[in-house]
Amino acid sequence: MQLLPIDTPERIQLVASWLAEKENYQWLELGDGRQLMSVEWLTIAVQRKSYALRLFTSDVDDRPIGVVALSNINEQFKTANIWVVVGDKSYASRGQASVAGSRMLTIGFKELGLEAIHTWIVDHNQSVRMAKRLKFRLIGRQRQSHCINGRVYDRLWFDLLASEHEEISDVKRRHTA
Repeated sequence: MQLLPIDTPERIQLVASWLAEKENYQWLELGDGRQLMSVEWLTIAVQRKSYALRLFTSDVDDRPIGVVALSNINEQFKTANIWVVVGDKSYASRGQASVAGSRMLTIGFKELGLEAIHTWIVDHNQSVRMAKRLKFRLIGRQRQSHCINGRVYDRLWFDLLASEHEEISDVKRRHTA
């Protein structure tokens, strides 16, 4: 797996197309209540110091399969938020998002000097398993704060300190009988 900068028009277009899909953006909030990320907004975001966005590839053939991001990077407080979207759904639930998230956490802690990284996950989203695998700790619940298809859900808040991070590098393979 590689984490690649989103630095070409083709990569920006690919990531923007994934983030424009309802099955992806419905789980996100990209700031100021915004859920959609246009090509123009993404072009600006990849240039800002408050974002670190990377395209991640399959561990099999280096095909781009998703995006992992640190957002709201605060250099003063040494904090950020992390989020991951698997754009190519044929790779969902294979562990590759966890590995990409782990590698992005390493970038955040080691290269950017962050001390704490946070995330929130809509209650009942399968990403809670990924947060636990990455050693995030549940720190709270924001009640009735996220709406999907007219239904209101809670957000579960997690954090991870630099001293708690252990990079994972293996993709757990699902074996079929």
